[in-house]
Amino acid sequence: MLDFGAPCSHSSISCHFFKKKEIILLTEIKILQQGQLDPELNEIGRQQALVVAHRLSKEGKPAAIYSSDLKRAAETAEIVAKVCGVTNLVVNEALREMHMGYLQGLKWDDAVNKNPDVFRSFGIFGITEGSDPDSRNKEIPGGGESLNQLTERCVSYLNKIAQEHRGERVVVVSHYAAILELCRYTDPPNGSIRRKIPNTSLNVFRISGVTGKWILERYGDDSHVDGNDFLENSFSGDGASA
Repeated sequence: MLDFGAPCSHSSISCHFFKKKEIILLTEIKILQQGQLDPELNEIGRQQALVVAHRLSKEGKPAAIYSSDLKRAAETAEIVAKVCGVTNLVVNEALREMHMGYLQGLKWDDAVNKNPDVFRSFGIFGITEGSDPDSRNKEIPGGGESLNQLTERCVSYLNKIAQEHRGERVVVVSHYAAILELCRYTDPPNGSIRRKIPNTSLNVFRISGVTGKWILERYGDDSHVDGNDFLENSFSGDGASA
């Protein structure tokens, strides 16, 4: 989830981003990415959404909730909206997960074996110092996006949200790669943001409606998981699907 946080002035917006992930993706199957595949949210996913919704309800009522239009995110947003008493819920394809081309739905080993060079080159799970900067412009074969296309799509839409909600706090429900790229957008190429967005974590950004400047105020906040047996037992690591 993206949570734009409590506003500090009338010219900025605070966004809370929430990473939606279902336990079904963290089994021994080890799926690389659902990408823009669109399965229904399962019952475990609904329970996870409730836990995060109650966490958000304690942080003040958001002005609006925005979500990817993929079913697993949209239903999560509906649950959060109901618990938080929010009627302004907007779904938009601009918040979708990265399109992974022919890698969508593949197991890790299958993705590596299918085309090792392509698997390594798109670099979604870690761009480090010295890596080829052109890799961010490489589209994944099979209709997939490049990292720069993903970033441009998400940042452009969130800047529009910032213009509409100056001085307000909104919640955004999105996916692993999308949120990771937004975190990187606020962080230098060789900074600390690399590859882990904890499951069900909150990531808080402040976006100026005047200057357009982004500040990452909170990263990977999954404190609501501590002491919650359901969430602790449901997840077995960070994984890479959302």
